[in-house]
Amino acid sequence: MPKISYRGSDGCSLHATVVGDGDGLPLILMHAGGPDHESLLPLAARLADSRPVVLPDLRGYGRSVCADPARHTWAQYTDDVMCLLDQLGLPGVALGGAGLGSTITLRVAAAHPSRVRAAVLIGVEDIEDDTAKEAEIRFLDAFAARVAAEGIEAGWAPILAGFPPVVGAMVRDAIPRSDPASIVAAAAIGRDRSFRNVAELAAITAPTLVFSGSDARHPTALAGEVARILPHGRLASETISSDLHTAEDLARVTAPALREFLDEITQA
Repeated sequence: MPKISYRGSDGCSLHATVVGDGDGLPLILMHAGGPDHESLLPLAARLADSRPVVLPDLRGYGRSVCADPARHTWAQYTDDVMCLLDQLGLPGVALGGAGLGSTITLRVAAAHPSRVRAAVLIGVEDIEDDTAKEAEIRFLDAFAARVAAEGIEAGWAPILAGFPPVVGAMVRDAIPRSDPASIVAAAAIGRDRSFRNVAELAAITAPTLVFSGSDARHPTALAGEVARILPHGRLASETISSDLHTAEDLARVTAPALREFLDEITQA
């Protein structure tokens, strides 16, 4: 699998892996917060016969080390995606992600509609009101403090029970490939605001496939609301539920609907 190195607009060294070399619409697929690109390799493998699938290590995760908290903002993450597209010479792509990657997908689709021909959201992150945002900051600050004091595994230990088993499996798998200082810095994203409210998503025009989450940070009801508000949104029947235990389970459940969606967009 070819590996790509490129730089963000701030000079940060970023990395991605390419799976497949089909001639269909390229798919940029971004992992959740905690895992790295390897968590999406099984899903990429199921789609790569018809299109190239590009799996970045998002800033702060895996090989894309960034230990400066000030550089973890939604605007910077959005810009990182544009740097990747420019590095690959791609005028338009399908863009998708899980958790953190789904929020970045929405941000890019809102800011650069001409570059995003289709979007895929696998577990939509909560869009908090002011009170919930304050709670998220405290939650992520406490996580960062545990990581700094005791290591990444200790940082996640009291959290993972509240997520579907597949999330825990992907996070634990990525820990040996993660830089602790970079993980601490990435928690600073909690202090930035992705969107003020769900209504802002109505400006996103890309056809979008939404998979529901099933935990407090990826609420099931929110996914349905997002699918309704997006002008060309649709809700997948499959969900990221507690029945999923591995990255391969996630791929098995999401790949058929994702493939059908991308094929439809390509033929349109």
